[in-house]
Amino acid sequence: MRQTAGVPTDPATLAQHADTGFDTLGLDSLGLLGIVGELEKRHGRPLPDQAEHCPTPRAFLTCINTALTTT
Repeated sequence: MRQTAGVPTDPATLAQHADTGFDTLGLDSLGLLGIVGELEKRHGRPLPDQAEHCPTPRAFLTCINTALTTT
């Protein structure tokens, strides 16, 4: 989040606030879209459209992990 969207946070904070809305953590929809784009580039495959609309870190991780572990 820090590198791609400019939102300074750490894994411990995200774990503590896994069900808190991204907006509360300071991440807007464009920031989340940037993170999705970066993950797509790193993994060389498209992610589901719903990834950029996930409301919380937990929902985002579930979506991304599911997409990356299925073929």
